[in-house]
Amino acid sequence: MSLAIVHSRAQLGVEAPAVTVEAHLANGLPSLALVGLPETAVKESKDRVRSAILNSGFDFPPRRITLNLAPADLPKDGGRFDLAIALGILAASGQVPADALDGIECLGELALSGAVRPVQGVLPAALAARAAGRALVVPRANAEEACLASGLRVLAIEHLLELAAHLSGQTPLAPYQAHGLPSQPRPYPDLADVQGQQAAKRALLVAAAGAHNLLLSGPPGTGKTLLASRLPGLLPPLDEHEALEVAAIHSVVSHAPLDTWPQRPFRQPHHSASGPALVGGGSRPRPGEITLAHQGVLFLDELPEFDRKVLEVLREPLESGEIVIARAHDKVRFPARFQLVAAMNPCPCGYLGDAGGRCQCTPDRIQRYRAKLSGPLLDRIDLHLTVAREATALQPSAGDGPSSAEAAAHVADARQRQLARQGRANAFLDLDGVRRHCALEEDDRRWLEKACERLGMSLRAAHRVLKVARSLADLEARPRLARHHLAEALQYRPGGAA
Repeated sequence: MSLAIVHSRAQLGVEAPAVTVEAHLANGLPSLALVGLPETAVKESKDRVRSAILNSGFDFPPRRITLNLAPADLPKDGGRFDLAIALGILAASGQVPADALDGIECLGELALSGAVRPVQGVLPAALAARAAGRALVVPRANAEEACLASGLRVLAIEHLLELAAHLSGQTPLAPYQAHGLPSQPRPYPDLADVQGQQAAKRALLVAAAGAHNLLLSGPPGTGKTLLASRLPGLLPPLDEHEALEVAAIHSVVSHAPLDTWPQRPFRQPHHSASGPALVGGGSRPRPGEITLAHQGVLFLDELPEFDRKVLEVLREPLESGEIVIARAHDKVRFPARFQLVAAMNPCPCGYLGDAGGRCQCTPDRIQRYRAKLSGPLLDRIDLHLTVAREATALQPSAGDGPSSAEAAAHVADARQRQLARQGRANAFLDLDGVRRHCALEEDDRRWLEKACERLGMSLRAAHRVLKVARSLADLEARPRLARHHLAEALQYRPGGAA
């Protein structure tokens, strides 16, 4: 047979679109043409594949070879197609049976010796292969990752000869059995280690219960970073679907998404990060920090020190839970359902309001410092809290507040009520959800309207107050919002404590 078809997968963002590798042998002068919008690394596969076939003891057909990677309008890059290309040439030349290729998909880069090297983005390809009902052939180093897609038949190989022997029926490969997958995530830092700061711990509990965004403001050394690092340990564990989403994102960035399986991510980019580093981008779009924080926490320390244009890009994903990177020929959509925790100082020197009088900042400097943050961005942060300095105690008493395990159990109960009632966390309620699940008594409604008017709140901010109040009620297992829930929620808005 002079024509063979092998199935493979490309990488486009965090998706794995199907690619059909067609190999055709025709009479004529020996040549090899590769078409189908291949980028440089794919074009170079011709030489890798030739050497791998010869060094594996097969014959490289001295004929006119045409390789087509379909669909033709989908860019292909990387060495992930090497194995499929080699298999197509061997099947078209009759050295392996072509009819054995129908039920498999192949991923892998070939060494000149015929050894198979690992590639990135295996988990999205594994999920897509499972949906297509095919087995997946991967390098052995990627087999554990591919097995995260439960129910998928994974064939792991270390050399081209192993796959050829399997397809020829000489030495069939047994499906790879996963072993060593971590069943429990690594422990998070404990909330009980944070000395004092009871008000901040309460805000952290509310933020975790409803998936609300949080802004901590206070002088240096008050524990803002310490508090933020405890938030992932308060959140409910990832379910299988969420864990696969997180692992798939890390799969396209690195070779080892198993390192943090199934843990919620905690990302802390430096304030010098560029726009593409934070939200994703590049000529070949790659995930940014907000996507790497999907289903987890994005912590932005020294918030006013970030470039304002960079911060403004956060406004859309904070609302929609995704980011769209548009390029001339394509659009790539990345998930970005993260929980934002930000920290800042009250002034440039950080000591505004300090009892020792250390702050020397002029009102003009303070105004310029705070003006780096736009109103629309601050409006999207549900909880604003001032973290005050605590009295110095080098040997704090044991049991200073709840542990992470105790707080997480409380949060899990509140989150379960939300899922049973509305199918999502309170922070993600739309307008109709706010009307249905945050209903108020008439007196409470009038009271809240007057309070929002006095504080100059936008309608969006008022809705966020209702969502926070709903989370407070869920923490108390109350079916309806009460006045004290609204009052506490207002305390978390700028000017609400006045």
